[in-house]
Amino acid sequence: MKAIILAAGSGLRLNHITEGAPKCLLRVGGISLIERQIRELRSLGISDVTVVVGCGADLVRNTCGPDCEYVLNDRFHETNSLFSLWLAREHMRGGFIVLNADVLFDPRLLTSLITSDHEDALLFQPTTEISQPLGDEEMKVTVRDGKVVHISKSLDPMTADGENVGIAKFGVAGADLLLRHMDQLISFDGQRAWVPRAFQEFSKDRALYAISTNGHAWIEIDFAEDYVRAENEILPMIRPAG
Repeated sequence: MKAIILAAGSGLRLNHITEGAPKCLLRVGGISLIERQIRELRSLGISDVTVVVGCGADLVRNTCGPDCEYVLNDRFHETNSLFSLWLAREHMRGGFIVLNADVLFDPRLLTSLITSDHEDALLFQPTTEISQPLGDEEMKVTVRDGKVVHISKSLDPMTADGENVGIAKFGVAGADLLLRHMDQLISFDGQRAWVPRAFQEFSKDRALYAISTNGHAWIEIDFAEDYVRAENEILPMIRPAG
């Protein structure tokens, strides 16, 4: 299996912490988010890693090293994650796992996703495990019979079954179908959409299974308070990278 890490974003809301460096280089526990992800992927035997870079592209390349492949989104300031993944479309063929580079997670989450019997699946945290109400910022998910039926930030929090973690996998057939939906979205001015917009379309044609986090810790780091929580609460709950 191959992995694609989406790391083109600048993370403007964290500029006072990152000092202008890409968000994926934010260090938690002395290790950058993206280095931690790459180490965990390789510990599971996934050595074919492609990183989509944009903001601070050279800094990210230097951090990740020559063993990764790179795709440049030089329009990162005017596009979003769907466009970044679409640029890496040649690396999707044959099946892949995709990760948002701003997610700190317990490695057991990655293991549960990869070892799942389902070819096409994403990680989600059920609302029963979430202490705070879901808001506008969270990518919300509704699930029926173990399958994703809706995924969007605009979903009514009261009807959502959980939050998307930002890590998903697709088999050979699933990757081909996802790419077809991405092509259509991009052609209809979808450059500013999030990747889950394509997941939503995918789920209408093929089962996209929802794999529960089962209480394992994770956090997407968007704001300063997320960074503080990552250092003080989430990191102590997970084992060290590598």
